[in-house]
Amino acid sequence: MTIASLNPSLMSAISLLGGEAVLRVRPRVLMDWIPLVRQGLPAASVDALLRLTRITQAELANALAIPERTMARRKREGALSPEESAKLVRFARTVERAETVFDDAPAALAWLQSPNAALGGVTPMSMLDTDIGADSVLDTLGRIEHGVFA
Repeated sequence: MTIASLNPSLMSAISLLGGEAVLRVRPRVLMDWIPLVRQGLPAASVDALLRLTRITQAELANALAIPERTMARRKREGALSPEESAKLVRFARTVERAETVFDDAPAALAWLQSPNAALGGVTPMSMLDTDIGADSVLDTLGRIEHGVFA
Protein backbone atom coordinates (compact mmCIF):
# COMPACT_ATOMS: atom_id res chain seq x y z
CA MET A 1 0.00 0.00 0.00
CA THR A 2 1.39 3.40 -0.95
CA ILE A 3 1.04 6.69 0.87
CA ALA A 4 -1.24 7.93 -1.89
CA SER A 5 -3.69 5.14 -1.10
CA LEU A 6 -3.99 6.18 2.55
CA ASN A 7 -7.20 7.70 3.78
CA PRO A 8 -6.45 11.47 3.63
CA SER A 9 -7.71 12.00 7.19
CA LEU A 10 -5.32 9.38 8.50
CA MET A 11 -2.41 10.77 6.54
CA SER A 12 -3.07 14.22 7.92
CA ALA A 13 -3.57 12.93 11.45
CA ILE A 14 -0.24 11.15 11.07
CA SER A 15 1.39 14.43 10.05
CA LEU A 16 -0.26 16.37 12.87
CA LEU A 17 1.09 13.85 15.38
CA GLY A 18 4.65 14.07 14.10
CA GLY A 19 4.67 11.60 11.26
CA GLU A 20 6.53 8.33 11.10
CA ALA A 21 9.60 9.95 12.67
CA VAL A 22 7.70 10.50 15.93
CA LEU A 23 5.16 7.67 15.82
CA ARG A 24 7.83 5.14 14.71
CA VAL A 25 5.23 3.51 12.44
CA ARG A 26 2.93 4.66 9.67
CA PRO A 27 -0.70 3.72 10.35
CA ARG A 28 -2.12 2.62 7.00
CA VAL A 29 -5.70 1.88 8.01
CA LEU A 30 -7.88 2.92 10.92
CA MET A 31 -7.20 -0.32 12.78
CA ASP A 32 -3.45 0.46 12.81
CA TRP A 33 -4.13 3.24 15.32
CA ILE A 34 -5.35 0.81 17.98
CA PRO A 35 -1.96 -0.59 19.07
CA LEU A 36 -0.45 2.91 18.95
CA VAL A 37 -3.15 4.24 21.26
CA ARG A 38 -2.96 1.21 23.55
CA GLN A 39 0.81 1.53 24.02
CA GLY A 40 0.61 5.31 24.39
CA LEU A 41 1.71 7.86 21.81
CA PRO A 42 5.15 9.39 22.18
CA ALA A 43 5.01 12.69 24.05
CA ALA A 44 6.68 14.31 21.02
CA SER A 45 3.30 13.93 19.30
CA VAL A 46 1.98 16.70 21.54
CA ASP A 47 4.80 19.03 20.49
CA ALA A 48 4.21 18.25 16.81
CA LEU A 49 0.49 18.96 17.12
CA LEU A 50 1.12 22.23 18.97
CA ARG A 51 3.67 23.33 16.37
CA LEU A 52 1.42 22.56 13.39
CA THR A 53 -1.83 23.93 14.83
CA ARG A 54 -0.20 26.89 16.61
CA ILE A 55 -2.40 26.43 19.65
CA THR A 56 -0.94 26.63 23.12
CA GLN A 57 -0.31 23.70 25.40
CA ALA A 58 -2.88 25.20 27.79
CA GLU A 59 -5.51 25.27 25.00
CA LEU A 60 -4.77 21.68 24.06
CA ALA A 61 -4.80 20.51 27.67
CA ASN A 62 -8.15 22.21 28.16
CA ALA A 63 -9.59 20.77 24.94
CA LEU A 64 -8.54 17.25 25.94
CA ALA A 65 -9.44 17.61 29.63
CA ILE A 66 -5.89 16.68 30.60
CA PRO A 67 -4.36 18.83 33.37
CA GLU A 68 -1.42 20.87 32.12
CA ARG A 69 0.78 19.46 34.89
CA THR A 70 -0.06 15.94 33.71
CA MET A 71 0.82 16.89 30.16
CA ALA A 72 4.16 18.31 31.32
CA ARG A 73 4.82 15.12 33.30
CA ARG A 74 4.02 12.96 30.26
CA LYS A 75 6.53 14.96 28.24
CA ARG A 76 9.20 14.20 30.84
CA GLU A 77 8.19 10.53 30.92
CA GLY A 78 8.17 10.32 27.12
CA ALA A 79 4.72 8.84 26.46
CA LEU A 80 1.04 9.55 26.93
CA SER A 81 -1.33 7.11 28.60
CA PRO A 82 -3.68 5.13 26.34
CA GLU A 83 -6.62 7.34 27.33
CA GLU A 84 -4.65 10.52 26.65
CA SER A 85 -3.43 9.07 23.36
CA ALA A 86 -6.99 8.32 22.26
CA LYS A 87 -7.97 11.91 23.01
CA LEU A 88 -4.98 13.26 21.07
CA VAL A 89 -5.72 11.08 18.02
CA ARG A 90 -9.39 12.15 18.14
CA PHE A 91 -8.28 15.79 18.30
CA ALA A 92 -5.88 15.38 15.34
CA ARG A 93 -8.52 13.59 13.24
CA THR A 94 -11.05 16.34 14.01
CA VAL A 95 -8.60 19.09 13.04
CA GLU A 96 -7.95 17.23 9.79
CA ARG A 97 -11.68 16.94 9.10
CA ALA A 98 -12.16 20.67 9.72
CA GLU A 99 -9.26 21.43 7.36
CA THR A 100 -10.91 19.28 4.69
CA VAL A 101 -14.27 21.01 5.09
CA PHE A 102 -12.84 24.54 5.09
CA ASP A 103 -9.98 23.72 2.69
CA ASP A 104 -7.76 25.96 4.80
CA ALA A 105 -5.92 25.22 8.04
CA PRO A 106 -6.21 28.72 9.59
CA ALA A 107 -9.95 28.86 8.80
CA ALA A 108 -10.42 25.38 10.28
CA LEU A 109 -8.63 26.32 13.50
CA ALA A 110 -10.55 29.59 13.74
CA TRP A 111 -13.82 27.65 13.38
CA LEU A 112 -12.75 25.15 16.06
CA GLN A 113 -12.01 28.01 18.46
CA SER A 114 -15.15 30.08 17.81
CA PRO A 115 -18.50 29.69 19.61
CA ASN A 116 -20.94 27.81 17.42
CA ALA A 117 -24.73 28.15 17.62
CA ALA A 118 -25.25 24.62 16.25
CA LEU A 119 -23.25 23.31 19.21
CA GLY A 120 -25.17 25.23 21.85
CA GLY A 121 -22.97 28.31 21.70
CA VAL A 122 -19.75 26.60 22.81
CA THR A 123 -16.57 26.24 20.80
CA PRO A 124 -16.11 23.01 18.87
CA MET A 125 -12.68 22.63 20.49
CA SER A 126 -14.28 22.57 23.94
CA MET A 127 -16.28 19.48 22.97
CA LEU A 128 -13.38 17.30 21.85
CA ASP A 129 -12.70 15.83 25.28
CA THR A 130 -15.54 13.30 24.88
CA ASP A 131 -16.59 10.93 22.11
CA ILE A 132 -20.11 12.36 22.09
CA GLY A 133 -18.81 15.91 21.84
CA ALA A 134 -16.39 15.01 19.06
CA ASP A 135 -19.19 13.20 17.21
CA SER A 136 -21.30 16.37 17.47
CA VAL A 137 -18.45 18.45 16.06
CA LEU A 138 -17.91 15.99 13.20
CA ASP A 139 -21.65 15.95 12.49
CA THR A 140 -21.68 19.75 12.36
CA LEU A 141 -18.71 19.72 9.98
CA GLY A 142 -20.58 17.24 7.78
CA ARG A 143 -23.61 19.51 7.68
CA ILE A 144 -21.43 22.49 6.77
CA GLU A 145 -19.75 20.46 4.04
CA HIS A 146 -23.12 19.53 2.56
CA GLY A 147 -24.64 22.98 2.92
CA VAL A 148 -27.03 22.12 5.77
CA PHE A 149 -26.47 24.80 8.38
CA ALA A 150 -29.43 24.19 10.68
